[in-house]
Amino acid sequence: MSPVIEEHARARLITDGPLTRPVPVDLRYDPADERRTVHIGLPDGTDWAFGRDLLERGLRTPIERGAVRVWPCGRTQLIVELHSTDGVEVFQFEIRTLIRFLARTHRTQTPGAAPDAGHEPPPPPSRTTRTDTSRTARTDKGAEQERGAQPAHG
Repeated sequence: MSPVIEEHARARLITDGPLTRPVPVDLRYDPADERRTVHIGLPDGTDWAFGRDLLERGLRTPIERGAVRVWPCGRTQLIVELHSTDGVEVFQFEIRTLIRFLARTHRTQTPGAAPDAGHEPPPPPSRTTRTDTSRTARTDKGAEQERGAQPAHG
């Protein structure tokens, strides 16, 4: 079993006001998950999950899938916009942080795993709330399927 890849990072929360503020985020990827899902854990306990390919494509060109929009901002920044019934959260990441994280996800593959191209389409983006102190996301697969690309609430 391959270890789960976790990286603590900083993003800037973009607001309507003139100031932005740095926030700690947790990036997480489980190589054993055949859906190739990346998790972004926010300080308020919210966990966003979406296909790794969405983040990778967003490094080069604007892309949107369900409640998540990703696009490059200049040569060094990436914007991740997350929509939920609570509103919109916009984060600015250093591209080099995400490239380093994504490179780690590609180096750590499960034994015998096929390349990404042969897998089913990535799951729709989902939003859950972490309920334990180990910062592990709680997933509700049945509710995710019912909602399609709508964010989940825990």
